[in-house]
Parts: sequence; structure tokens; C-alpha cells
Amino acid sequence: MAEIVNLRLVRKRKAKDAGDKAAAENRILFGRTKTEKQFDREAKRKTARFLDDHRLERNPSPAESDTDGK
Repeated sequence: MAEIVNLRLVRKRKAKDAGDKAAAENRILFGRTKTEKQFDREAKRKTARFLDDHRLERNPSPAESDTDGK
């Protein structure tokens, strides 16, 4: 004889398994600790500050200067 199956429970179990799978995928994609996020933010800030501090200024052309060259 075949085993009697409660379809409601099967449907719930299937939905739970699908949710667990989606959660596992999201943990891989987005799951980073607060410390890791802070470290990346700080590294980006330091890089941007270093580049701003070491940027070479372009010499203005004579047409752009404030003096008339006299």
C-alpha cells in the first residue's frame, strides 16, 4: 500500500526548503560582518584621502590666469 501524505505539510516543507536555500544564497552574497564593512569603508576613505592629498594641480594657461601678463 502507498503511504498517506498530508499535502498541506508537504507544501509547507517545500516552501521552508526553498526559503532556506534563498537564505543560504543571500548569506553568501551579502553576509559580511560589521567589522568587515567598517574595514572596507575605512580603506576606501583612506584611498580617497591619499589621492586627494597627492593630486597634481594643473598649471593654468595664460588665458585662465587672473593677471594680464603685464
